[in-house]
Amino acid sequence: MTKFFIDQHGCAKNQTDGELIVGYLSKLGYELTDNAEEAAFIIVNSCGFIESAKKESIDAVYSIKENYPDAKIILTGCLAQRYAQELNESMPELDGVFGNGDLSKIGEFMDSVKKNSHRSMTFPQTGVCSGERPVLFNYPASAYVKITEGCSNHCSFCAIPLIRGELRSRPQSEIISEIKGLVDDGIYEINLIGQDLAAYGSEKDFPDSSASADSTGSSESSKSPLCSLLEKISELSGDFIVRLLYIHPDHFNSDILQVMKKDQRFLHYFDIPFQSGDDQIIRKMNRTGSREIYTKLIQNIRKELPDCVIRTTFLTGFPGESDENAENTLNFLKDIQPSWSGCFPYSREEDTPAYKMKGRVAARIAKNRAAMLEEEQSAITAEKLEGFVGKEVSVLVEEIISTPEDDTSGEGLAIGRAWFQAPDVDGSVVIRYESDNKDEVEAVQPGNVVNVKILASTSVDLDGRYISLKHKFCKKGEHKFIF
Repeated sequence: MTKFFIDQHGCAKNQTDGELIVGYLSKLGYELTDNAEEAAFIIVNSCGFIESAKKESIDAVYSIKENYPDAKIILTGCLAQRYAQELNESMPELDGVFGNGDLSKIGEFMDSVKKNSHRSMTFPQTGVCSGERPVLFNYPASAYVKITEGCSNHCSFCAIPLIRGELRSRPQSEIISEIKGLVDDGIYEINLIGQDLAAYGSEKDFPDSSASADSTGSSESSKSPLCSLLEKISELSGDFIVRLLYIHPDHFNSDILQVMKKDQRFLHYFDIPFQSGDDQIIRKMNRTGSREIYTKLIQNIRKELPDCVIRTTFLTGFPGESDENAENTLNFLKDIQPSWSGCFPYSREEDTPAYKMKGRVAARIAKNRAAMLEEEQSAITAEKLEGFVGKEVSVLVEEIISTPEDDTSGEGLAIGRAWFQAPDVDGSVVIRYESDNKDEVEAVQPGNVVNVKILASTSVDLDGRYISLKHKFCKKGEHKFIF
């Protein structure tokens, strides 16, 4: 049996692609290994979104070739899709380059690489790849579910439409079936992902288009396809939670708020990437909103769901951004007071409209502006986290970090996430428990949900003590977790 190892890079959407690749190869008799030394194939599932991510993926190839010279190296993912021919010609370290247009062909491709008959293969971006995911690159009890592929927003700085194509949405029935299967298998946290969840079902040929004629939810006589999907999810029984990630602010589906209000399993967590708080830059980014519109959006969400948590993203140093523009974004951040935000210097990507824009901002200035936003956000986050001190919150346990064997004090330590902390991007909760108490040891295990009293906060994390077990993770199927 041919063994393969997968080196994962990039975002959650790329992660689900990696999980599908494992599923397709496993069906064909390939065996996943967590030891690269014994792998005949090493798959680098790359990111090609921004320059730093490209470099990370390419450096990984060089490092793998040096450390595992006998393995065949296959580059997959966004970088492979975008630059297949160039990489094929310029990187002899690679034995194959496979795009992400049709992941079901990965086995066929690797078989051909064995015979040295293929170096690169890409396919048009059509549909949304789906299939079995026997391995989830998550901590236990958490999974991502991709509901769309590609993007038709065409923000002027973004290469996603060039890499993954125009928007395509998965049929409701397919998504519901996948979520039901995950929940039946014991998965507690379902994270809905796509480049823009707000756009779900907005394409003209969407198979469930009859369910709604309005993708924004602005019409009283119709509901958005995303709202319709959430209503279907709400009909599922079981003890699980749903988190929505990446909702574009220009067409936020306001009708989903009522669904989320009725069913508390939908977390009041919103990831809305504003990118800028300056009207001039917002327009140059090919977005239709404004600082005023975006501020009112946050006000409306908080009015309907007062306990909500907002995460956002800001891009600094966009072409033409002046000190005044940057100051407007900083003031916007102060106005909306998000719990979390990511602040990144602009990355100039070829073939995007912004690539040829005049008024390039020096990298040093862009980094300094990002640092200013980060400093402000750190203060906001610290203040919001302080509000949880003394309160009891439910925490999904991710990993044990110390046991009685590590510390004779009798105190065990674990790491987990509360509902207001999304995977990989937000802070964590440290869970303290009595390591000589059998009941507490059995309760504080990866995949379980425990009630924790928050004792203190840091700039991004919380420190708490175990109170009781809320939900026990019961693995009922064949899913394996690798983290």
